[in-house]
Amino acid sequence: MKKVLFIALMAFSLFANEQSGVYAPSSECKTCHSSIYNEFTASQHQNATIFKDPIHAAVWKKHPKNHKKQQYGCAKCHTPAADNLDAMITKGQKGLPDANNATQNEAISCAYCHRITGIKKGQKRNSNIIDPKEKRYHGTLKNAIDSPYHEIATTGNEPMANGNVCVGCHSHKKNKANLNVCSTNINNELDGANCVSCHMPQVKGSASDMVDTKKHAFHGFPGSHSNQEMLAKYINISMVRSINNFVINVDNQSSHALLLHPLRLAVLNVSVERDGKKIKLKKEVFVRVIGKDGKPAMPWVADKVIKNSMIQHNEKRVITYDFKLQKGDKVTADLGYFLVNPKVVKKLGLQDNKVATKRHTLKVEKFTIN
Repeated sequence: MKKVLFIALMAFSLFANEQSGVYAPSSECKTCHSSIYNEFTASQHQNATIFKDPIHAAVWKKHPKNHKKQQYGCAKCHTPAADNLDAMITKGQKGLPDANNATQNEAISCAYCHRITGIKKGQKRNSNIIDPKEKRYHGTLKNAIDSPYHEIATTGNEPMANGNVCVGCHSHKKNKANLNVCSTNINNELDGANCVSCHMPQVKGSASDMVDTKKHAFHGFPGSHSNQEMLAKYINISMVRSINNFVINVDNQSSHALLLHPLRLAVLNVSVERDGKKIKLKKEVFVRVIGKDGKPAMPWVADKVIKNSMIQHNEKRVITYDFKLQKGDKVTADLGYFLVNPKVVKKLGLQDNKVATKRHTLKVEKFTIN
């Protein structure tokens, strides 16, 4: 009987890790962590809800579960601090986004991330294991700081140190057709660099207003939505000139593909300035398109990748330009991207949305022919 009870309690404990919890609002962190709080509030983690992210809202608007007024399965990663998370992600229950629900507006809150103690790996998706103690937060500071406001465990948290704190949501997501809709394919233990080292680099400023730590992990989370210039160092653009042509090399030195979401599209614009005139050469497009029956389709319908020209991790893509360069020519290679593929913008009703239609610059290199 005791053994059965123990197994039942363990099963409940694992199940509870994914369910609704009580998380302190992120605003409470501002008193002692002002710099980090200001970075966080401008980040996509804070703005991941359908109330703040117009692209996510446009996709959710077309989702069949939205039309049937059933569940909001995206909540698992987009609003994990919601007090009704279990209703939103559990089959047979009903739970939809509610702009008046303060816990849903917390999005991916400070307390939620800092209570992650491990990852439960899954075939279709991973799950986060949450510390059951409400006020126990985890971090990676070398020396623990005693806080009068919460129990703190700033040392010894392996998932925080090796970046696995991110792969509960940012590892992979498979749909009913077993298609990996969006994946980093990253192994933080083997790849050297990890999610935290690249997307939360050390910057000037104290982690706490109580104790001066000189530097802290950046909580603006550089990515496709913002602070992308902090990731440019992982992309190397070079040029090799031949007699009758030249090549541009785009070297993706990161641990995952250049862009991950199937809505994204990267573009390399190359131009030559000669005698005061600008000559635009062919555009090179990098994209990963998912679909069904050979046509692009939404993530819940797609069953295969129908096109993939995206630059993969540790790949050097070589693009040849049949253009004869002359002495004095100035070559500009401009690598940028769109959060939404321009071919899809109108279908999502985002043609007038600046966020969806803006071209973001990732890296620009200029070369002068001597």
